[in-house]
Amino acid sequence: MKLNLTEIERVKTISKEDFYNNYVKKQKPLVIEQLTADWPAYAKWKLEYIKEIAGNEIVPLYDDRPVSHKDGFNEAHAKMKMSDYVDLLLTKPTNYRIFAYNFMSKIPSLQNDFLWPSIGLHLIKQLPMLFFGGENSKVFMHYDIDYPNILHFHFHGKKQCILFAPSETPYLYKVPHSLIAREDIDFDNPDFEKWPALQHAKGLICNLNHGEMLYMPEGYWHYMKYLTPGFSMSLRTFPRKIASLIKALYNIGVMRHYDVLMRKWKGQDWIDYKNKRAVTDTHKALGIK
Repeated sequence: MKLNLTEIERVKTISKEDFYNNYVKKQKPLVIEQLTADWPAYAKWKLEYIKEIAGNEIVPLYDDRPVSHKDGFNEAHAKMKMSDYVDLLLTKPTNYRIFAYNFMSKIPSLQNDFLWPSIGLHLIKQLPMLFFGGENSKVFMHYDIDYPNILHFHFHGKKQCILFAPSETPYLYKVPHSLIAREDIDFDNPDFEKWPALQHAKGLICNLNHGEMLYMPEGYWHYMKYLTPGFSMSLRTFPRKIASLIKALYNIGVMRHYDVLMRKWKGQDWIDYKNKRAVTDTHKALGIK
């Protein structure tokens, strides 16, 4: 059995008014296929170009190992020269990913390759982060700590994105005091006997091609899989809803610090406890035995 997923709506282009009124205000995901067609990045942003201009950078790498109490918050699992990493991506599948890396500050010329889109959102004008992944590497199911509206642009190859609205949270085995679902759920081929609540979740799916942009509303869960080697860039806004802003402030100011403190105090027992609670709380709320 597969997840209950519907294809995300796609348009080639869209006006600022249409996008804001029909997607931002309604908090509805959308793929825009040609938003980057006039960007220099559309022609230039391939992995070989990144290797050429940033090959000597030492970059932090993350893999798909489960969260451990021994790991610091967003602590990298390995480091490598960018040139070696690109060679690895282009040679064979790898689980190593670059997560939210600030290439723009280290390689300022990249800032000339993209345009801030005039699309009805007040984007935060900080330097955007880049994300890289090898064939079949995955980003676990999660939502962002600050509840942003996200414009997610993909380059070089193809990436699959599975989204769930915040309303679907009761079915996703959310780990308490965190922003993730159980990491041992295979969202490509879920085991409904082990994770029966997932049968009730209604989600969305798309495959992003080179230069395409996915709009993700605030608080949306997302699971990403690189179907080929490639990289992405996200632009973001502050949350529009007061409720989302309050949740973001709580996540940043309270939840994250509490979780770090409990990891230091309880160690792996804290993480094991949270993972167990993800199941018991979900099944209890839904009346599943």
